[in-house]
Amino acid sequence: MPPLSPSARDSVVAALRAAGCVFAEDEARLILAAARTPQELSGLVDRRVAGLPLELVLGWAEFRGLRIAVEPGVFVPRRRTEFLVEQALAQAPHASVVVDLCCGSGAVGTALAAALGEVELHAADIDPAAVRCARRNVAGAGGHVHEGDLYEALPAGLRGRIDILAANVPYVPTGEVGLLPAEARDHEPLVALDGGGDGLDVLRRVAAGALRWLAPGGCVLVETSEAQVPAAVEVFTGSGLTACVATDEERYAHVVIGTGA
Repeated sequence: MPPLSPSARDSVVAALRAAGCVFAEDEARLILAAARTPQELSGLVDRRVAGLPLELVLGWAEFRGLRIAVEPGVFVPRRRTEFLVEQALAQAPHASVVVDLCCGSGAVGTALAAALGEVELHAADIDPAAVRCARRNVAGAGGHVHEGDLYEALPAGLRGRIDILAANVPYVPTGEVGLLPAEARDHEPLVALDGGGDGLDVLRRVAAGALRWLAPGGCVLVETSEAQVPAAVEVFTGSGLTACVATDEERYAHVVIGTGA
């Protein structure tokens, strides 16, 4: 697209700011870079002003320095989840078999593979839209994406071989889903947000099956809220896992890590 005049750029910023975009200047820069024609620019701005999340407007989200493709109806990876990836790498820096459960866009698995190099990568999600999106992202790492409910989706040959089992499970209590920001509540699938009555339904199922799938020395990692940490640790230990907790206050990230007892 031909360079825009300063006044045209300012008008994009003004439109975004009027719509309530807190980081209007940064968003304008990204939208301007993505647009190939003035007509496309107008469409992108209109969609953002209408409330579509920026990542869905652009078609990608930044995650650990990677551009992760995202599509409407797919959970957008959060920057705080980068902490889960960091903890997985610290626990198993030489992992060779990685599984990304509840993978959504496949951001966690893709980032782990990028950091580890040559790995056998598998991802799984129950949502067909997420599976389609994840296949776009893990293809570069030679990964495989499976559709199904948690462990039921995985090839049986992975039992006892997984070094890193990362599961960014839904953990919002059912009664609190309506309190989420509109960008999540209105544009992301409920299955990726709603974790049941106390938010831990899916976490319990992941913990219950983890030991059968982990390799010796392997680890399972889940993200949860600060308030849920004590209960999540109890679930892990009750499933035969040795549990510890890692916290990043700046990103408000809380990760529960389980290993074989």
